[in-house]
Amino acid sequence: MDFKDKVIVITGASRGIGEATARYFAFIGAHVFLAATNADRIGEIAADLEDQGASAHAVACDVSDPAQVLTLISTATDRTGRLDLLVNNAGLIDPIARLADSEPLEWGRTVDVNLKGVYHGLRYAIPVMVAQGGGTIVNISSGAATSALEGWSHYCATKAAVLSLTRVADREYRNKGLRVIGLSPGTVATRMQEQIRASGINPVSQLDWSAHIPAEWVAKAIAWLTTEGADPHLGSDFSLKSNEGRRAVGLPEA
Repeated sequence: MDFKDKVIVITGASRGIGEATARYFAFIGAHVFLAATNADRIGEIAADLEDQGASAHAVACDVSDPAQVLTLISTATDRTGRLDLLVNNAGLIDPIARLADSEPLEWGRTVDVNLKGVYHGLRYAIPVMVAQGGGTIVNISSGAATSALEGWSHYCATKAAVLSLTRVADREYRNKGLRVIGLSPGTVATRMQEQIRASGINPVSQLDWSAHIPAEWVAKAIAWLTTEGADPHLGSDFSLKSNEGRRAVGLPEA
């Protein structure tokens, strides 16, 4: 996996999986564009990576706004001339609440970020990748895409919809050189898990912290998804919850 001078855009890059992915790809030679609403934080990460000799750029972006996502993709391509990998990672799960206790505007905000944000990324990355002859788009998914979890109606619904987007994008553009694939990492030791634990709702909130995998493992899995070895999983969600999946990536088994 030679990522030297490859161009990678990562949304939700201010922390957790997004930050770990940005750092991983930057250290293996890619030109990394970090996107998030927290401009100060991604600026700090990009500066830190630049100080260490990596190529990193911070672009403030709210993925729920199509104009901002277009600017993000355009910034990356204007500076480098291409786009090799888009990681649609930005996502929300808070506030966690049962349906009758949920607040409609907050529920809708999750849809705007988790679902529309992925759509916006696909919408503006696909034409660039088709024109250059190929590229990979990884949509961060979840076991929630195919499960019903108490208190997670917004998260389950949006992740199920993202899986459908992955399937449709693969159907429409695989023959044009695009590789679109979802990644279901299982539970990851990030701030999102802290929010889940604080809610006290459903069994996931009761998991011991040691049950969660490091965000760095997810970054390695994303790198593997860009290879031919992942081709059987195109148009679907690849899972890190199984030992088979972890062996494929080269990660320790559960």
